[in-house]
Formats: sequence, structure tokens, C-alpha cells
Amino acid sequence: MDVLRPALININGRIYRRNTIKEDQYEPEEEEDFSYMGPPASSPLEEEDGSCDSRPIEPTEKGFRCAIDVPSVLYKYIIGKKGETRRRLESDTKTSINIPKPGVEGQIVITGSQKAAVSSAVTRIEVLLESFRRKQPFTHFLSFALNHPQVQEGFLRFKDQVLEQCSQDQGIDESIFQNPAKLHVTVGTLVLLNDLEVTRACEQLQRCQDIINTITEQRPLLLDVTGIEYMNDDPALVDVLYAKVQVKDGSDKLQAIADRLLDHFVSTGLMVREWDRVKLHGTVMNTLFRKDASDVAGRRTNMKEREPFDARNILKSFGSYHFGELELKAVQISQRYSTDCNGFYTSVGLLNFS
Repeated sequence: MDVLRPALININGRIYRRNTIKEDQYEPEEEEDFSYMGPPASSPLEEEDGSCDSRPIEPTEKGFRCAIDVPSVLYKYIIGKKGETRRRLESDTKTSINIPKPGVEGQIVITGSQKAAVSSAVTRIEVLLESFRRKQPFTHFLSFALNHPQVQEGFLRFKDQVLEQCSQDQGIDESIFQNPAKLHVTVGTLVLLNDLEVTRACEQLQRCQDIINTITEQRPLLLDVTGIEYMNDDPALVDVLYAKVQVKDGSDKLQAIADRLLDHFVSTGLMVREWDRVKLHGTVMNTLFRKDASDVAGRRTNMKEREPFDARNILKSFGSYHFGELELKAVQISQRYSTDCNGFYTSVGLLNFS
């Protein structure tokens, strides 16, 4: 880690610096410690207020209490190996931390005799959870569906012609082409670990209605899917080839919607910003799909085994290929590794443009 540029984490509007500490007592994961980068203070236990922002600390007969909704898959990171992490947190903050049984969805409850002590424990737990949450693979994604029949037909013609003309080029085979029913533009990815988090994400999507209405004027967007481009620097060693997507009238409305949606979800903590702007693209070929390097569920077994393909002839022959046009009427939260009755990803939340 660059000590002059430490990794920062935003939790409830407060910025923390992440310091990595490797400890022999906790083998399953790398233990991490965090330092608050906000206004200086004395010992957290000396703070009179002891508030923990959005987490209400309630008085009890014996002191104070705070309950945190935590997906069951993350319990193990607060417990630690043989309970070591929980014991250390309880000892350091002079609190008691009650965690539900593994696999049982519920709340982690922190109790203590001092309000500031409970606040300190809550903050440390939230920072740990945020760190380990970032290590989870994404479960859902915000997307624009491109699987209109016209675009699917254009894609299938593209696939047939590429296989006919370029199948002898290195790394090209039928398995690396996208499923036409799942053509889409990804706005951003989400890690939603239980039903409560899925509900929260759907509620946040609905709060974007005014944003969408302002840009679209409550009308669908006519999109044009024309041209192909690649993700990396060398056209002879490509992992992702994508179709370019733009609004038919040449406006930046789709880009504006995507960027505003990303801004909103990042501000809620449901997404992590990786780029300043959303890259509007619909993947048509991806080496992650290659069957001989996947398990029975179609997922890559080892990212390092990824075999690129030579896209130079494809770019030369199909650089301006027209896949088709469609009316975009909605944005949705799609579930990864799922399929609905139409062959697209299962939608858990939908926001219409009109």
C-alpha cells in the first residue's frame, strides 16, 4: 500500500483510511485496521455524544444498545477465527456483541454501559464489514436491456459471419459470443447479500424517477447499436469486444441517465465508483464465456487462465456493423447468473422511462 495514498472508505458520509495488518491469528482473511480521517478527537470513549450517525443508539436499563442489519454471509468476518475478532472488538470497546447463528438472517446487537463505547464498536464493525463486502463478487447489476428482436437478429447475423470469415483467427470460437437474449448495457454492479439489501436497492432505483423524467421527458429513447470496439490496447489480444450504443438523435441522454444513476447509487453506498463516467457498451464477445475454462455453472474457474482472441480481422470487416435499433423504455436491476422467461436476466427491480 502507498502510505501517501492510502485506500479510503466512505461509511455514512465519514471517510476512513484503511491500513492493512496481517495477523497470524486470523488465517481465512487478511485482517484489516482502519483509522478515521475526520476531525481529530480524543479517545472515542471520552466523547460525550457518542452518536454513530445513521445508527440509533438506544438507552437500556443497563446502558446502551445498537442493532445493525448485517447479511448472514458476513457474520464470519466479525466473529473471526475461533471468535478472535469478536473477542478483540469486545475487549477494545468494553462492549458485548451478539451475532445470530450462521445462516440466520438478523441483526448484530452491540450493548455497553457507555454510549460512546457502543458507538466506537459500531463504527469498527461497519468499517470491517465494508472492507470484506468489497471482496464479495457482485450479485446484481443495473442495466439497460438491448435484447430487442431486431438487435438479436442483427447480432446472430454478426456471429454467423464472424465465424464464417474469422474462425481461423486465434482464440475465436462459438462459445465466446454473448447469448443474444442477454444483450445489455451495464451501468454498474451491486453486492446485495440478502432480501433486505435487494429491497433497499429497488427503493433507491425508484427514487431516480425524477432524474429519468427530466432527461427523457417521459418518453422512450430510440437507440442505435452500430459499430464494434475492444476493451484493451492490443487488437490481437482481446478479451472483450463490444457493440457501441448511442441515442439515434445524437444526444447524450443515455450517457446522462447512466451517469446520474451511477452517482445516485454511489452516494447511497450501494455501488463503488470505478470510473468518472459509465462506458456505454453492449458486450458481444467475451473470453469469460469460453466453455473449456468454465465450470458446470458457466463461471470462470480461474481468471488467470483467460485466453484472449485476435480481433484484427473482425474489426477490419465489421468495424461499422449495424446490429439494429430499439426503443429503450426502462432501466432495471438484474440478477447475475439468472434467466427469466424471455431468456434475459431476472429483474428484481424496474424503473420505466414513461
